[in-house]
Amino acid sequence: MFGERRRRKALRRVEPGDGRALKRFRWWQLPFRALLHLRLTEADGTVAVYSVDVRHGQNQSSGEVRADLYREGLRRARCRLPAVLPVPGGHVEVAMSGFGLKRCHYVTDGGSEHQLTPDPASAEGRRARFDRRHPALSRGVGWLSAAVLGVALVLLLLQTAGTVSEAEPVARHLGTFTSPVRLGWWGNGAVAVTSLAAATERALRLRHHRLLDGAAG
Repeated sequence: MFGERRRRKALRRVEPGDGRALKRFRWWQLPFRALLHLRLTEADGTVAVYSVDVRHGQNQSSGEVRADLYREGLRRARCRLPAVLPVPGGHVEVAMSGFGLKRCHYVTDGGSEHQLTPDPASAEGRRARFDRRHPALSRGVGWLSAAVLGVALVLLLLQTAGTVSEAEPVARHLGTFTSPVRLGWWGNGAVAVTSLAAATERALRLRHHRLLDGAAG
């Protein structure tokens, strides 16, 4: 959940929408687009679908990744990430890591949180469908992803500690530390690839831990 100061700052970045229609999700957009939906009852009793569209892969290189907010398929607001988008009864908070979305939640005025529903055609939606159809296997994949990142973090810390302790000022004051693990370039490459896969899998479920997923980046 965003802090109050961060929320106010993000709200100042919100721009009005231009009424442009929401484009359908295409299969070739899987690696670089996220699309999620939220059904809300408005003050007059109308039930409307709000959608958040994030083209993270297309725009990340420019540093200007934006979240577009649509109501009933028409764009009504946009905001640079991390974004806070006002909707009836609260707001939607959107943020991403280096591997995809890490947050897209509806936060009510009362403080409760609800993750938006991924579009079925999106990568996040396909991962959610896999979870519904194979819950036990899905949990196993989730535990494996967390374990891979945990092991990668330990290996990184051990090797870093060994390298740092070899510096003369550190060795003189603290002594040297010999890491029990020293991987070659191929070993570190394999760890990097599996960590990337694990972090991406967690991003598809909008799971993010500052220590685990931050270390993967």
